[in-house]
Amino acid sequence: METTLDNNVKNKLATWNHPYKVAKEFSKRTAYFSMEFALHQGLKTYSGGLGFLAGSHMRSVYDLKQNVIGVGILWKYGYYDQNRNRDQTLRVDFVEKNYSFLEDSGLEVEVRVNNNYQVKVRALVLKPEVFGSAPIYFLTTDVEGNDFLSRSITNNLYDSNQETRVAQSIVLGIGGAKIIEALGGADVYHLNEGHALPAFYYLQNQGSKAQMAFTTHTPERAGNVENNAYYLNNLGFFGERFSDEQVRQKMTNGDNVNHTVAALRFAGTANAVSKLHAVVAANMWKDFSGTAKIIPITNAQNLLFWQDDEVKKAWKKKDAKAFVKRKKELKKSLFEEVLEQTGKIFDPEVLTIVWARRFAEYKRADLLLRDLNRFEELLNNSERPVQIIWAGKPYPTDGYAIDVFNRLVNYTKYRPNLAVLTGYEIGLSKKLKEGSDVWLNTPRITREASGTSGMSAAFNGSINLSTDDGWIPEFAQDEKNCFVLPAVDFNLPTQQQDYIDSNNLYDILIEKILPTFYDKPSEWNKIVFKAIDDVVPEFTSERMAKQYYKELYLQEK
Repeated sequence: METTLDNNVKNKLATWNHPYKVAKEFSKRTAYFSMEFALHQGLKTYSGGLGFLAGSHMRSVYDLKQNVIGVGILWKYGYYDQNRNRDQTLRVDFVEKNYSFLEDSGLEVEVRVNNNYQVKVRALVLKPEVFGSAPIYFLTTDVEGNDFLSRSITNNLYDSNQETRVAQSIVLGIGGAKIIEALGGADVYHLNEGHALPAFYYLQNQGSKAQMAFTTHTPERAGNVENNAYYLNNLGFFGERFSDEQVRQKMTNGDNVNHTVAALRFAGTANAVSKLHAVVAANMWKDFSGTAKIIPITNAQNLLFWQDDEVKKAWKKKDAKAFVKRKKELKKSLFEEVLEQTGKIFDPEVLTIVWARRFAEYKRADLLLRDLNRFEELLNNSERPVQIIWAGKPYPTDGYAIDVFNRLVNYTKYRPNLAVLTGYEIGLSKKLKEGSDVWLNTPRITREASGTSGMSAAFNGSINLSTDDGWIPEFAQDEKNCFVLPAVDFNLPTQQQDYIDSNNLYDILIEKILPTFYDKPSEWNKIVFKAIDDVVPEFTSERMAKQYYKELYLQEK
């Protein structure tokens, strides 16, 4: 259906572009904005957990036939390609990406950046039938007619230049809102984190009556961006050029705008991503007036995408023999990658532990190396051997995280039962979750808002070994469906927390996990099946997508 719209939009076709009939209970038109979407190994529009969450959500939207459209950015160079230097340490590469399966939607809008430059924003669409997801509109400024700087805005996910990051938020928020207008508008505008905050300012400026919903994902400072309000005004963040008095009204903290606080003030409904995170987030923002109540909607992963079919069959029948057979096959597949990257031959009969996630400081990738004497004792146990794999991407300018990654590379280089893998994206993540026996998760308590990798690992019979953080308190039955480190007082100095947690980690591995795996295989398999029983369907994105409609989209402030 053709419509007449403002001069800022060219060649618009007002359609949601859903090829399926929307389910009646999910008919409210919702636009979902996210800086990252992880849908397939071949589409590199993500860095880590936020993207994995958004991708699983969009897959479940499709499965449930919900009336949702995704809005993201088409990153020309992705996040980065993780490769190795000559000595095997981390090398960051930026390689141009091209996708023949994305279609030009014919939608093009303009946004004002730096209050002086009109930047063209074009939308390419990922149609639902390509990967089985909601339709997703990926925005790019790499458009004919834009100057060099304007074209570079959508080059790199989480660009290290602050002005570029603000421009990316303007493109996603305001550009995305205009694209949604071109498609006929939405009843609900849902921001997955605060990156697209300019969308809310734009909607307010337009006098929109649409509902605004917001998901906060992290208690970490870096994930709760704060910028000077006058600086944002000069860059066009608010969608209009405001007077100093109007700018002062938008401040949340001194002269600054905290993007999370501002989003919570706009939002009719808001959620944290686990029950524990809801408590932490409410405490973080309790001193700021006018914010939406933060309810818990725990993150989840898409079962159909992440669970191996043969593991599923064995679990359904509670066939331990079939499960063990399939697990060994999956381990062999993973170990081909280990051999290819490191020249080491791992044994599918040996207990295999995987630590794989973003290399953030609080996640403590190197916690096992805290006491090298105890760690070496664990590694050299010939009666109950172990194999350990690390994988994950540090932020490309995070020197500390890169140092940790390289320390692990150097420590493991000549040890036959240790490996550090590069290229941690969906494909490798899937292999690690399917091929591991133990999924190790070591964040400091209260620092991990949710942490979904352990869910998809559990789908595939990998037993979680974790601190009691994020989603784990909602799932864990210690020694029945996982193994949990005793809770440590998070008010203690971090060095003391690390000392206590590392000792508990060695104790659990040596005294509980290894004896159970090697000496009581039937007990081990019982834990495996109990874990899958407990993670499905409670921690599947089907539950999460339904909960978003019920508790965010169908509710008002």
